[in-house]
Amino acid sequence: MNLVIYVLRRLAISIPILLVGTFLCFVMVAATGDPLAELRGRPGISPESIASIAAELGLDKPIIARYWDWLIHFVQGDWGRSVAQGAAQELVFPKIMNAFGVTFSLVVGAEILALIVGVSVGVIAAVKQYSIVDYIATTLAFLLFSMPIFCIAIVLKQYAIDFNIVVKDLGLSEWLGNPWIRTTSPENLQADGFGDFLVRYVGAYLLPTLSIMAISFAAYSRFQRASMLETLNADYVRTARAKGIPGSRVIFKHAFRNALIPVTTLFSVNFAQVLTGAIITERVFAWNGMGTVLVDAVDRNDPNVLMGWLVVIATTVVVANLIADLVYGILDPRIRVG
Repeated sequence: MNLVIYVLRRLAISIPILLVGTFLCFVMVAATGDPLAELRGRPGISPESIASIAAELGLDKPIIARYWDWLIHFVQGDWGRSVAQGAAQELVFPKIMNAFGVTFSLVVGAEILALIVGVSVGVIAAVKQYSIVDYIATTLAFLLFSMPIFCIAIVLKQYAIDFNIVVKDLGLSEWLGNPWIRTTSPENLQADGFGDFLVRYVGAYLLPTLSIMAISFAAYSRFQRASMLETLNADYVRTARAKGIPGSRVIFKHAFRNALIPVTTLFSVNFAQVLTGAIITERVFAWNGMGTVLVDAVDRNDPNVLMGWLVVIATTVVVANLIADLVYGILDPRIRVG
């Protein structure tokens, strides 16, 4: 019951924050320009036609009235249509949801792998402090920290091109980076079989996943190492060792869980940042996800698409932080959610 009350309380706090955030975003999006500018520049279109389209889309109303109309329709599931090139364009909701599914499927795999590998490396580096393993892990983390993600993505793509050339010379089809399949449709499974489908699926996801994973791994490993070193030097850990408790039990039962708390915070924040920051990775590897939607919406000054994108990302941030708060109580029983 305490957990339910805690979740409801956090949601009650999050809703006003989302409302204020959406209003500020709506004002900024509305101030970026005229979504009908391209239509106004076309020859043969009368001012009366443009005024009629503006009235149909509600662009002739004050900003407060426009926001209220958008909010009422948005909570009812009507996210509007793309207005970049006039009226009667594609619906925003399926456009955003399809893009979110593509990006989420990419980011969630990369972040989970980065978390598992980063935490493992961080723990080993902390336990074996100042050893050769610690120095290698530290050097690798700082190296990845210093490299921008577009550099990693481009390098991986170039290796993939060389790899595919060798594969084609052997009489086989391209594998790495092949966008043949991005969904698990029954038609593809039936046509090619699960084994071939899995190989192609991994080939499509491998390079962008490694690009995102490399940056996140560096952050997780460094945070986990620092947190683990601090925990290993805590009084309760020294007391456990003084009682003769085996070292492995001290590390994993007493130190590891508490050392995960800072990394949990980092994971919730980093997941949302990567979800919004996968624009470069998607561009390099030709993925039509949230990054592509954002760039196109900004380029075409499409307010409905921009607002849909912003609300989805903001909601993801709120949910990620809520999950992180709940995980705190699991990792450390001293933290109460009631």
